[in-house]
Amino acid sequence: MPGVFQLSLKQVADEARRAQDLGLQAVLLFGIPEHKDEQASGAYSENGIIQKALQAIKPKCPNLVTITDVCLCEYMSHGHCGVTRIDGEHFHVLNDESVELLVKTALSHAAAGADMVAPSDMMDGRIGAIREALDTSGFDQVGIISYAAKFASTFYGPFREAAESPPQFGDRRSYQMDFANANEALREVALDVDEGADILMVKPALPYLDILWRVHERFGKPTAVYHVSGEYAMVKCAAEKGILDERTAVLEIMTALKRAGADIIVTYWARELAKWLRE
Repeated sequence: MPGVFQLSLKQVADEARRAQDLGLQAVLLFGIPEHKDEQASGAYSENGIIQKALQAIKPKCPNLVTITDVCLCEYMSHGHCGVTRIDGEHFHVLNDESVELLVKTALSHAAAGADMVAPSDMMDGRIGAIREALDTSGFDQVGIISYAAKFASTFYGPFREAAESPPQFGDRRSYQMDFANANEALREVALDVDEGADILMVKPALPYLDILWRVHERFGKPTAVYHVSGEYAMVKCAAEKGILDERTAVLEIMTALKRAGADIIVTYWARELAKWLRE
């Protein structure tokens, strides 16, 4: 992923300040722990990487909205988004056990200063469980951005390598959406709305413009879209080979996402876009 880097704790606050100075309103934080295990303990540790990053960023960037990825894949030794059980040649992701750990993670992020938490795991019932836990723990002003329609996509590949979280066995199709099934995605979104999601996320972006439009129109809630690593890498590679102009292509893509109903766009080009749109 050209131009995208892992950042140390010493670097992250300065990078966040540069984003704020460019006029960006929010950052979405993903953590890579020093150690991984089968209970994702680094995700909800009081001294975890995200918790420390929040404590470093907030004093320097008081006006920047801090959003944290709430998932377990980067903290699990096996790379899946939840607790697993293996039966012979088959494996299962245990939904309820995973939700318990996701709730602990969201609470620890809120306690460390997160403005919003973004559950990206696609476990059933996690939005309602996180909302209830936040409210009863005094974090009723912490918002939830739900990855409400996250598809099992090949376009996540570069991010998984960068975040050191590819699954060590199997795949994630048992809990992420079938890319051929739009109706299932809309049912999942409806459940998250009922459970208290503040913002709805569709991921990836360009192959799912129809889903983005339908979510925006049907539910009438703030709608986000995540232009993912594989989509980013394709344009970067094509630009490096002289096949297309990067800036022109990116502006066209982002305009398409806005046209399809995106109120919020998560993109690796955020800093460049902030500069280009001022020129």
